[in-house]
Amino acid sequence: MRMVSVAATQFKASKLRDENIATAESLVERAAEQGANVVLLQELFAGEYWCKDQLASYFSWAEEFETSPLLKHFAQVAKKFEVVLPLSYFEKSQNNYFNSLAMIDADGTILDNYRKAHIPDGPGYQEKYYFSPGDTGFKVWQTRYGCMGAAICWDQWFPEAARILALKGAEVIFYPTAIGSEPQAPDWDSCEHWQTVMCGHGAANMVPIVASNRIGCEVGQTCEINFYGSSFICDQFGKILTRLDRNESGVICQQFDLDLIAEQRVSWGLFRDRRPEHYQRILKL
Repeated sequence: MRMVSVAATQFKASKLRDENIATAESLVERAAEQGANVVLLQELFAGEYWCKDQLASYFSWAEEFETSPLLKHFAQVAKKFEVVLPLSYFEKSQNNYFNSLAMIDADGTILDNYRKAHIPDGPGYQEKYYFSPGDTGFKVWQTRYGCMGAAICWDQWFPEAARILALKGAEVIFYPTAIGSEPQAPDWDSCEHWQTVMCGHGAANMVPIVASNRIGCEVGQTCEINFYGSSFICDQFGKILTRLDRNESGVICQQFDLDLIAEQRVSWGLFRDRRPEHYQRILKL
């Protein structure tokens, strides 16, 4: 057996960066105290979700991968609690800006960087103003506790991304998220859809899924978004095993036997029976 405990967290971000960092760190500590080996924080957790509006002043929030104070701080947190942290942050690279994630290993080593591939654009979620499409390709990382894959928010709606992560060897897939109400359609609740599509990725690839979302109402200049939380962990069959509600700040943990899941995955034949020669159509828009 190769037992690994994974955790999802969620909280309401404030306007104060230091306060958000302290909250995130306290949730990592709580998860570690509960035995978590890998802890997921929500997308762009260091601030409110600023993409509600198009304001050039927010570009000053971005940090370079090599020198990011946020990554360096959480590298020390990871080392202190001996946990792996898939960490979402706002990246600046020369003249470009990305919605990025760095995997931090349990010894505090900052591993390779992933840049969000799919960039949404719509009322309240105006990310194309801030972020270029990622150029790194989909990433997996060999960590102390296994091979971990991660993608970011809007990436989670695309089965191709999850499939590639699984093909690259991801044993668990992590999705940091910022999603809630739709300003143009306030009666539209996408929460169940959001959970179902990720559970489908878990079932189709026979890998557990961990999703972390934010909570609370955030008010911008042009709209407000009520983030619906509902962070969850599902197993390799797509069954949700534990979840948080729409309003609570907290931590959930779940343990998996990665060796058992690997045995189940190979015996089911999902990868043996793939026919990529017939899949050329997905290479075209």
